[in-house]
Amino acid sequence: MKKLYLIRHGLSLNNTIGLFSGHTETPLVDEGREQAKQAGLYIKKHQLDIDCIVSSPLQRTIETAKTIAKEINYNEKDIIINDLLIERNYGPFEGKPYIPHFEHPDIESIESLQKRADEALKFLKNLKANNILLVTHGAIGRALQVSLNPNLEFHKTQKLLNSQIIQIL
Repeated sequence: MKKLYLIRHGLSLNNTIGLFSGHTETPLVDEGREQAKQAGLYIKKHQLDIDCIVSSPLQRTIETAKTIAKEINYNEKDIIINDLLIERNYGPFEGKPYIPHFEHPDIESIESLQKRADEALKFLKNLKANNILLVTHGAIGRALQVSLNPNLEFHKTQKLLNSQIIQIL
């Protein structure tokens, strides 16, 4: 049986100052790097037997994925980068102060985000791996949870903290 584990990237610079990041590159801060390392140690300690890591293409997730890979002796060259896991596009609001549950016609709609999450799950189901770690972001993480459990509401899904790991399947 396939198991999917979801982790949000470590703390980034924009997270520390409360700004929307979306598709904007924002580096991990030292605390975020330590969170990623601790996530890897958690995976190792709890023997999650990760046999595949799939990451968003943004640097904050790639760095988180590589740090975890190092801790669990997973070859970082085997990390799969998938554009479907990129964060929600906040358009002109990227780099602006974060507002929870913000909706606006100029940002990626929840429907679009949900469609991307559905496509990502189709991709993941076709992987030969059994224990997959998804290194991604908050909004797409919520959409993935809804894709697996349509009874959930997007804004009522579990909000992931930086480098928090949850099993979603």
